[in-house]
Amino acid sequence: MKEEHHTMKKTKKLEHWKIIAAYLVIYDIIAVNASYLCGLLLRFDLHYSAIPKEDLSAFFKFAPFYTVFCLVIFYVLKLYNSLWRFASFSELNRILAANVIAFLFHITGMTIFCRRMPVSYYVIGAVTQIILTTGIRFAYRYINLMRKHREQMADHQQRNVMVIGAGAAGQMILKELKNTEEIKLKPCCVIDDNSNKWGRLIEGVPIIGGREDIIASVQKYHIEEILFAIPTASAQTRSEILNICKETNCELKRLPGMYQLANGEVSLSKMKPVAVEDLLGRDPIRVNMDEIFQYIQGKRILVTGGGGSIGSELCRQIAAHNPAHLVIFDVYENNAYDIQLELKKKYPDMKLDVIIGSVRDSRKIFKVFETYRPQIVYHAAAHKHVPLMEDSPCEAIKNNAIGTYKTAYAAMVYGTERFVLISTDKAVNPTNIMGASKRLCEMVIQAFDHKIKEGKADEIPQLFTHWMDSRIHNEETTEALKRAKTEFVAVRFGNVLGSNGSVIPLFKKQIEAGGPVTVTHPDIIRYFMTIPEAVSLVLQAGTYAHGGEIFVLDMGAPVKIDTLARNLIRMSGHKPDEDIKIVYTGLRPGEKLYEEKLMAEEGLKRTENDLIHIGCPIPFDTDEFLGELDELMEAAYKNRDDIRERVQKVVTTYHPA
Repeated sequence: MKEEHHTMKKTKKLEHWKIIAAYLVIYDIIAVNASYLCGLLLRFDLHYSAIPKEDLSAFFKFAPFYTVFCLVIFYVLKLYNSLWRFASFSELNRILAANVIAFLFHITGMTIFCRRMPVSYYVIGAVTQIILTTGIRFAYRYINLMRKHREQMADHQQRNVMVIGAGAAGQMILKELKNTEEIKLKPCCVIDDNSNKWGRLIEGVPIIGGREDIIASVQKYHIEEILFAIPTASAQTRSEILNICKETNCELKRLPGMYQLANGEVSLSKMKPVAVEDLLGRDPIRVNMDEIFQYIQGKRILVTGGGGSIGSELCRQIAAHNPAHLVIFDVYENNAYDIQLELKKKYPDMKLDVIIGSVRDSRKIFKVFETYRPQIVYHAAAHKHVPLMEDSPCEAIKNNAIGTYKTAYAAMVYGTERFVLISTDKAVNPTNIMGASKRLCEMVIQAFDHKIKEGKADEIPQLFTHWMDSRIHNEETTEALKRAKTEFVAVRFGNVLGSNGSVIPLFKKQIEAGGPVTVTHPDIIRYFMTIPEAVSLVLQAGTYAHGGEIFVLDMGAPVKIDTLARNLIRMSGHKPDEDIKIVYTGLRPGEKLYEEKLMAEEGLKRTENDLIHIGCPIPFDTDEFLGELDELMEAAYKNRDDIRERVQKVVTTYHPA
């Protein structure tokens, strides 16, 4: 039955093809004869009676032979079996070739076997034949294109689009918009700041003006989506134009970058929604990846908190630089599992271990260092949520300060070459317990560095709860501390877009739910950078370390949180305060209106990277600090209610809000 069905289907297709071919043959018979008859008529001013009988007789005598010849030539050149709905230059060339051959045959045959005809007869006849035989074939494609166009115009899902940029990228985007059936977008106008292009057309779409005409044009053409197609635009130009666009409530998309043009990848599929970082008004931060590669390649590296926002990006960038062994340490198994799967898929040959555990567990952390002997440690494990830590201050001290202490101590014992602490600008003049705990972390690594340089690392007290554990307290440990050469440094930066604790994911969820969007204060400002930017600078700062430094990352100008919220609402196609309400909830416990990168006592020193500076450490009595930290740890583990007051005695810059 299947074979019979297939045969019937094939026969049906052949019959349809034969019908089309038969119609074309009939048409061509009429066309080739009518063409040269038209030539005679035009030669004699469209008066049939004026045509000489000799010329008319010669035409009718030669016509059957010429007709047969044309049909044979058309058949040989496959003019009866092409798919004319897809006709292109190949088909056009074959039609022209067939008509040229037929023209030469007509001149030769008519002259030799009949008589010499007027020159205009041949010229008019040949031109008319080309028009008739070409027109019928390409008319089919034209009709199909017009039908598709009407269907698109009738499609209620079609959206009006404005393209910004009348350059190469803009042209290619417009071409794809017009030629791709699946795309339900109608290009209505183009914006370009080059006044020489105004009033002209690109792919049939008018270039109507510069950026100052965006808002008016959106209203005039009922624009619903704006495509930013200037991959070469500077960050400032991009920010200025996008700031105008977001006032229109249109959906915004842009090309990622110039490499799309270089690779010939400019297309709508490469357009992406405009992100908040596009509106920050600065170029992406670039680092010298060669330095990082030379530093990391072939090293055993441990990342604590490797499943978190910063920690996981650290793991990604480290993995890309060919480490000898990457060890991920995290207390949250889901996060650790996610980054493990990602790295194993991307780097199947890389030596990777993922360990679940807490930096507060001294026996666990010592076991990890004993087993893997990391040469470089990136310590990102920390509690970072400000309001939650205000409610659980002892946990902030246990995890952040004491956890850092235990990890750094193990690093010294097992010969780690460099220990990089991930700190925060909230450690500067802290008003919350989270910031104060991170300042304690900075003081820990500064104290350790000081003791190492004095050759007195063995005098550092062992602040552990497992007093009887022989793996921690033995002569080998003491001797290892005497030889310790670990370089301890901290890297301090502000908020990162997209991190778990960032306001951006919260704002997006609130917008999706229809609002309201909650902002603590209309004037609150923060420094921002992307996670990859922050991590790449952390890695490069690590290459500059000599021990004891606090590296401060330059994040550009601070941004109002309220502005970010409004930008997100507009980019989502809504109007702030109308479609989506903004509610000011008041500053949370421990929250400041603005963050600082340096304390008054600190100064800045330059590095080879203009975006990385070194804060001069504030001197303090190391031995006194270590003694106070011992008492602070005891109070934290006893969950004392006066923990804030005790922290304030140690971190003198801490002033609870």
